[in-house]
Amino acid sequence: MPTILSIAEAVPEFEIKQEQAIDFARELFSERFKDIERLLKAFQNGQIEKRHIVKNIEWYRVDHSFAEKNNAYIESAVRLGMQAIKNCLNNETFLTREIHCDEIDAIFYISTTGMATPSIEARIMNLLPFREHTKRIPIWGLGCAGGAAGLSRAFEFCKAYPDSKVLVLSVELCSLTFQRNDFSKSNLIGTSLFADGVACALICGNEVNIENFSAKTTLPGIMNTQSTLMPDSLDVMGWDIRDQGLFVVFSRDIPSIIEEWLKPNVSKFLSENQLQLSEINHFIAHPGGKKVIEAYIKSLGIPVSMTDISLDVLKQFGNMSSATILYVLKRFMELGGNAGSYGLCTALGPGFSSELLLLKWG
Repeated sequence: MPTILSIAEAVPEFEIKQEQAIDFARELFSERFKDIERLLKAFQNGQIEKRHIVKNIEWYRVDHSFAEKNNAYIESAVRLGMQAIKNCLNNETFLTREIHCDEIDAIFYISTTGMATPSIEARIMNLLPFREHTKRIPIWGLGCAGGAAGLSRAFEFCKAYPDSKVLVLSVELCSLTFQRNDFSKSNLIGTSLFADGVACALICGNEVNIENFSAKTTLPGIMNTQSTLMPDSLDVMGWDIRDQGLFVVFSRDIPSIIEEWLKPNVSKFLSENQLQLSEINHFIAHPGGKKVIEAYIKSLGIPVSMTDISLDVLKQFGNMSSATILYVLKRFMELGGNAGSYGLCTALGPGFSSELLLLKWG
């Protein structure tokens, strides 16, 4: 089965403490919400301690056109995406030697927070020494589910081309979509949660001799994947695209939807792979927010401790949309897993949709 060999991050340079975010939101929203102090409890209760963004906080205090924001997205996505690729291919935690760009057969580029044609991976290929025949697969619009979906599509590519080395590059610059004149509760909640994050993963097919360059004794292989779309749920999360840019759509019902919908979805997937939830050793979940993590626990009946790593990523980095699951998976890979242990990787996104991957350490 295809194996995940290396994951690395490129953390944006500006750190914002949650207390700063609260002060920023109070300044911005207090005149429009009479109960602003009650609403600001969402920032305090979300268990996020800090986040990272690509611009100094003062940049967000003034209006910027859609074009300005998108140009900032392209510049930062190329710079940070390039750094994440370098970090991934020369990661001494996972690799005994550098993997060179000209060894890569395909790049899956994942994002939902900015637009570019030519796409970002094409721009990066003009700056790093990839082969001109490297396949490019940009995927846009899957939101928080995108990182898991990217891993799933890389799995399928490596099944078709088992001698391949493939990159999944996720770049989400959520802060650049911020609408300072949007006084909706969705925007307020989004401001309490979302952050910028960039990560890159290396996946190899079965015919790649990974023993020649893997630094880990055990690594997660991808056994199977499942993509699921919930019918008639287009308004649960996503973007409302207007002249000023991307306006967040974020339903308050997401935790309750997860509680009702996730377990049957997971149970069906595991059953088709002759497994039960009790056999899963590692729960690798995209932490959409504290309430989302609590909904995972309640829906699946798993021990609270199985979400510790997801919660820690949320505390330190916030919700970085598609990149978040790669941050979580990286920490599981750093800890290592016993040979034969199983992992369930899960993320939810617009559609409303679910991405599941069954992993096995070997």
